[in-house]
Amino acid sequence: MTKAQVRKIVLHAAGVARKAQFGTGIDAVYSVIDHLGFVQLDTNFVVERAHHQVMFARIPDYETQWLAELVEEGLVFEYFTSDAGYLPMHDFRYSLPVKESFANNGKPLTPAESRLMRSVLDRVEREGSLTVGDFDDDRVEASTGWWDWRPAKVALERLYFEGKLMVVRGKNFKKTYDLPLNLVPAETDQTVPSAEEFARYIIRRTLGGLGVAYAKEIAWRARRVKGNVVKKVLEEMVVNGELRNVIVDGLKTAPLYMLSDQPTDIEIAGDVFILSPFDILNVFRHRLKDFFDFDYQIECFVPAPKRKYGYFSLPVLAGDTFIARMDAKADRKQKILIVHNLHFEDVSLNDEIIGKFVGALKAFVLFNQCRDIRFVRTNNDACMDIIRQMLSE
Repeated sequence: MTKAQVRKIVLHAAGVARKAQFGTGIDAVYSVIDHLGFVQLDTNFVVERAHHQVMFARIPDYETQWLAELVEEGLVFEYFTSDAGYLPMHDFRYSLPVKESFANNGKPLTPAESRLMRSVLDRVEREGSLTVGDFDDDRVEASTGWWDWRPAKVALERLYFEGKLMVVRGKNFKKTYDLPLNLVPAETDQTVPSAEEFARYIIRRTLGGLGVAYAKEIAWRARRVKGNVVKKVLEEMVVNGELRNVIVDGLKTAPLYMLSDQPTDIEIAGDVFILSPFDILNVFRHRLKDFFDFDYQIECFVPAPKRKYGYFSLPVLAGDTFIARMDAKADRKQKILIVHNLHFEDVSLNDEIIGKFVGALKAFVLFNQCRDIRFVRTNNDACMDIIRQMLSE
C-alpha cells in the first residue's frame, strides 16, 4: 500500500474519516466506545478532559454527562487495562486476566496491609459505595508529595486493580468505589478467557481501532498480563488468513498488520478535527511520523525550558494531514479559550481548510464553556490574520 492508502484506513478505523462518522446523540457515544474498544481517560483539565474531547471530536452534539449515563446504565465500565479508560460492558470478561495479573504479580502484602484491605472491602460491602473521603486520614507520616497516598487510598486502588472493587465518577470527577455486583449487569459473561481467547481479543480490538498497526502496539494493550501469547497468536492469525501483513511503499519498518475484513475502499471527507493528545490516533506517536510525517510529542511531561510548542498542544487534523498544533488553555472564570501558541506545520493551506479550522475553533470554544478566544503567539502571521478575520465575521 501507499502511505496515502494507509492513512485512509487508519483515519476510518479511528473514526475521524468524516464528521459524525458514528452518528449523533448518546447512542453514538456508545458506538464510539464499542468500535474503538477502549477510550483513554485522563484527568488533565487544561482544556476539557481527554475522554470528553475524544467524543466531541467525533460527535458534534456531544454532552459530557452522557458517558456517566452509559456507565449508570451498565453499558460501559471504567478500568485500567493498558491505561485508565472506558470499555464496553460486553468486553468485561477480557478485563479479568488483567485483574488476575495485578492480584498475582503485585507487591506482596504485609499482614497489616491485608487486614486493611479486608476492612476497606468490608465497609463497602456493608455501607455501599464510598469515596476515599469517607475513610479517616490514616496516614502515619506527613504527606511528602502528590502521589503520597494514605493507606486507605492505596487499599481502595489495589482492590480496584484486582477487580474486587469498581469505580464510577461523579460530576466533580471524584472516584466512588463500589462492588462489581452492584455495577455489572447480571447477564454479563464473567468467565475468564483462555490465554488464546484473550490474545485474539486484544489483536482484533486493537486493529479495529488502529486499522494498521505494528506488533508492539498490539502487544502494548496486553502488557499488564505477564506471559501473554499475543505475538504467538498474531502469527497464527496471519497463517489462517484472519490477518494480513501490510507493506508500505517507501517505509522500511517492522512488520505491519491489519484485519483481513478491514475496509480499504475509503473516502476521507476533508473535515478538520482538534484532537486530544490521548486520542487513539495520537497515542502511538511513532505511527504519526511513519504514516503522516507528523513528529508529535505531548510536552506536559517535558521540562518547561525544553518545550518547543507548549504545555498541552493539541494536534489539528485536516483530511489526512496534520496542519497545526495548538497549545490551549480554557480560562473558565473569564470564559476565554487562550491559545498560547498556534504552530502551523509546513503544509499547504487554502481558504477552504482555514475556514473549516475556524469552524472547528468556534465549536471548541463553546465545548470548553468559553465565549471568546485569544491568541498569544503563532509562527504564521498570514494565516493568523485570515483566522482573525473569519472569526470576526
